[in-house]
Amino acid sequence: MAYGPDYRYLWRRAGSLVGRILKGIRPGDLPIEQADRFRLVINLKTAKALGLTIPHSLLQRADQVLE
Repeated sequence: MAYGPDYRYLWRRAGSLVGRILKGIRPGDLPIEQADRFRLVINLKTAKALGLTIPHSLLQRADQVLE
């Protein structure tokens, strides 16, 4: 299982910040941002190999389930 920031979204946000810098805004004037979108990925094949049972409710909430 992995729970972490959505890196695709972070790259898009970085692209918009670069665009603002290229338009003339000083990098020191840009706000500091924290990740606000996270992804939950569950590797079901490995969980079964380890003998773990993942609750169905957790599987439904996962953004991606690897089988």
